[in-house]
Amino acid sequence: MILGHFGLALAAKRLAPRTSAGTTTAAAQLLDLVWPALVLVGVEQLRIEPGHMAASPMDFVHYPWTHSLAMSSLWGLVFGAVYFALRKDLRGAVVVGLLVPSHWVLDFLVHGPDLPVWPGGPKVGLGGWNSVAVTLLLEATFFIGSLLVYTRATVAEDRVGRWGFWAYVVLLVVIYVSAVFGPVPADPKAVAGGALVMWLLVPFAAWFDDHRAVR
Repeated sequence: MILGHFGLALAAKRLAPRTSAGTTTAAAQLLDLVWPALVLVGVEQLRIEPGHMAASPMDFVHYPWTHSLAMSSLWGLVFGAVYFALRKDLRGAVVVGLLVPSHWVLDFLVHGPDLPVWPGGPKVGLGGWNSVAVTLLLEATFFIGSLLVYTRATVAEDRVGRWGFWAYVVLLVVIYVSAVFGPVPADPKAVAGGALVMWLLVPFAAWFDDHRAVR
């Protein structure tokens, strides 16, 4: 899942109004921000297999340190603790701490049985990616619902808050459409390298969110 993670990060503004959308985006996407680096250095493994699933050619062979339920929960505890130490905002710390393992929960809906419960443990996944229609329905439901929550929780203070936000939304949709309907990548390392660009979306979210006021 792609749009669902970013959408949930925006919707979290309703629960943690003092927390930047850049921070919630980093939390919700933490697993996918760290994962490509581990693939590039060979700690985790990805294989490209055209037709592996209807909506994804990627076979996630080995990624227990980022995408197991146990480790994502641990990263959430660490992320929340660091946020609290820096901001002294308990509500925000709880929200961002829960956003990290929320990534695993949303992935559980679409991935095949490749998500470890813990490193070396059983692997699970409901397989939503086996159907393009189901995949699009899930992504659209989470993303559109989250956008409604965010736009009701905040209001633009200037052009950056208004048009920066919508530019971000359009960019996410373009990235998603390219990932699902674009050509099948040939090299796992190229996929991982390209995924590192997602780091740029964290300051992008912080930028427009700083120009929106909580209602």
